[in-house]
Amino acid sequence: MQTDNRILDDLARVASSAMGAAGGVKGEFEAIFRRQFERILATMDMVSRDEFDAVKEMAAKARTEQEALQLRVEQLEAALKTNKDSA
Repeated sequence: MQTDNRILDDLARVASSAMGAAGGVKGEFEAIFRRQFERILATMDMVSRDEFDAVKEMAAKARTEQEALQLRVEQLEAALKTNKDSA
């Protein structure tokens, strides 16, 4: 009986060590993958999130201003037409 427990304890230690080694390999693989992915992204011509958000905000502001100017032009054209018709 004692021999069976010792064998099971040894098997449990071996299995535990194997799982720890597998976890270490997994961590190493993830680190290597992350570094490679970051290297690939660095070679691409991409903007940062801050730059993207800044340009998006500028575009929204420009669109708002353009719509306001379009409305003003339409009002001025209507006023010119009214003045032309009354003259």
